[in-house]
Amino acid sequence: MRRAALGLAAACLALAACQQPAVAGEAAVSAPAPKRVAAEKPGLKTAVFAGGCFWGVEAVFSHMKGVTSAVSGYHGGTERSAKYDIVSSGVTDHAEAVKVTYDPRVVRYDQLLQVFFSVVADPTLKNRQGPDVGAHYRAALVPMSEEQRAVAAAYLKQMAASGTWKKPIVTGIERAQAFYPAETYHQDFAQKNPRHPYIVRWDAPKVRALKAMYPSLYKASFTPD
Repeated sequence: MRRAALGLAAACLALAACQQPAVAGEAAVSAPAPKRVAAEKPGLKTAVFAGGCFWGVEAVFSHMKGVTSAVSGYHGGTERSAKYDIVSSGVTDHAEAVKVTYDPRVVRYDQLLQVFFSVVADPTLKNRQGPDVGAHYRAALVPMSEEQRAVAAAYLKQMAASGTWKKPIVTGIERAQAFYPAETYHQDFAQKNPRHPYIVRWDAPKVRALKAMYPSLYKASFTPD
């Protein structure tokens, strides 16, 4: 990912990324149906997901029924360092992440998890996803309630025992900390830049996989519902 202000250099870097060989984390996987169903009271809920570049994470969740907001941002570091140029240098504790607001009457937290590990993040990769490498591109679950934490822990355990992935599951659960929204130009990036080489190569396929694998949860329009 590169800032629009970086001009031609940004386009070249993004094009180079989209031309890299396919790596683990790109292909969709049929994650197992969660055995533990989230029991959440009525009312909008939030959860944070880190799964590599936040453009793709946001794009997928924005196309899910019941999701009313998906905001790209930074989680795990300080307010002072919550800036793209600093986070992308790899010297902070931040992860690129997306804060998802959803209506549990329409889509449950456990369903968000299943979609996340089916089409967004490869749980066997440590500190990388797709072409992006570094701790700030780590995959992590950030529950915002005890129920979410219990469901996330149960699902990670179920995933590890499922045999779906041949390598060990390394995605973990992180303690909820302050979430800092990313710069404006990062918000709804896939929607605003559908022909961007990075989106075409890495993120549009994730949205197509969501539509194909979970048609009952897919919506054509971006959030809000």
